[in-house]
Amino acid sequence: MDIVLSGIRSTGKLHLGNYFGALRNFIRMQEENNCYFFIADIHSLTTHPDPTMLHENVKNVLVDYLAAGIDPGKSVIYVQSDVPETAELYLYLNMHVGIGELMRTTSFKDKARQQLHIDRLNSEEGDVEREIFNENNKNSVNAGLLTYPVLMAADILIHRADKVPVGKDQEQHLEMTRKFARRFNNFYGVEYFKEPVAYNFGNELVKIPGLDGSGKMGKSEGNAIYLSDSPNEIEKKVKKALTDAGPRVPNSPKPDYIENLFTILRVVSTAEVVQHFEDKWNNCEIRYGDLKKQLAEDIIRVLSPIRERILEIERDDAYLRKVTMEGAEKARENTSKTIADIREIVGFKRF
Repeated sequence: MDIVLSGIRSTGKLHLGNYFGALRNFIRMQEENNCYFFIADIHSLTTHPDPTMLHENVKNVLVDYLAAGIDPGKSVIYVQSDVPETAELYLYLNMHVGIGELMRTTSFKDKARQQLHIDRLNSEEGDVEREIFNENNKNSVNAGLLTYPVLMAADILIHRADKVPVGKDQEQHLEMTRKFARRFNNFYGVEYFKEPVAYNFGNELVKIPGLDGSGKMGKSEGNAIYLSDSPNEIEKKVKKALTDAGPRVPNSPKPDYIENLFTILRVVSTAEVVQHFEDKWNNCEIRYGDLKKQLAEDIIRVLSPIRERILEIERDDAYLRKVTMEGAEKARENTSKTIADIREIVGFKRF
């Protein structure tokens, strides 16, 4: 079976976007692949989380993984920091990666702009670089953010994964992983690392937008519906979603913030419900109160079984410890073999 590897950063509870964009596919993948799903707590250190919150967030992601349907009997579930071989491979790979190529990545520039409080729309080429090297800048960008793609590559290559489920925002990182694997193999004259490919069952990955009308749903953007949200919380969030006065001309294109609501509707509702509201929109008869009421009901229907499992699992600390301990043991069976091979390849032979 193919090896599949993926992880989610432990920066908060998982949300509707995580479920439809990743978890639902993870559940299908584990039926026909050798899957490793990890909680990326080391990756989350780039934003300097409070240690207490980091621990809580790891638990939240683990609970959400299990409640959504990832089965530790079928997949290996582990915490990234429980597998030190990943950090060691990260060190070796960094020796073959240029600073310039890392600084040119889109994700680094976007994250750096956020940390430096630079407006992307109004910034000029070179603004990010100038601020990064400004010694007086209090909002400094850490090296972990710069080398994020290398750590991601280490996560993947340590298991010699065949496939990696990734979203649009991670495609460049996966291509860099392929490049780093190729570069390592060429430098040492070996054919050791595979070049992993994107995996999404051949379909377009679902990108769930946020309720604030901008970008995708995110844990840190305050625009998310969480898997653990109560029905009352879901109703309140949906009611607050951005809308307008409605279309004045039949068959008008939808503004982004309205299209966002329809995007969510398409993944949680039936085709008949979606068509009903599409017709209402096209005939200038849309009533946003009705749309939001239906949307909230359908989200609650989808998430209620998951929420019930979350409430049950989160109280069982003994079970959660068992899952992480067994997951780390299974993961290290694979990673320890890889790192032993890598040490020999780079020249660290024992006498």
